[in-house]
Amino acid sequence: MNTLANGDGGGPGPWILFLPLIWAAVVVGVVTLLRRTVWRGRRGPWHPVDRPAGDSPLAVLGRRFAAGEIDEDEYWRRLSVLDEQFGRKGGAR
Repeated sequence: MNTLANGDGGGPGPWILFLPLIWAAVVVGVVTLLRRTVWRGRRGPWHPVDRPAGDSPLAVLGRRFAAGEIDEDEYWRRLSVLDEQFGRKGGAR
């Protein structure tokens, strides 16, 4: 350790110890940048996991209920039929 810290003895001096610290800072910076930008988009409210696709029967039923075309009883009746036919992801049967 003395030869690393002693710049006069022909060793690289104490600066060699900063190289791993610089690399660690770069890695932490890249991971932090990715977490704040790219990886966050997958969990954001604009990419929900259980959201039905745009033209799926469940999405059409939800849009019709939201628009007031069908009432709540009709919505639940049709939803139960669709659940039997298509099933829900992650639902216990």
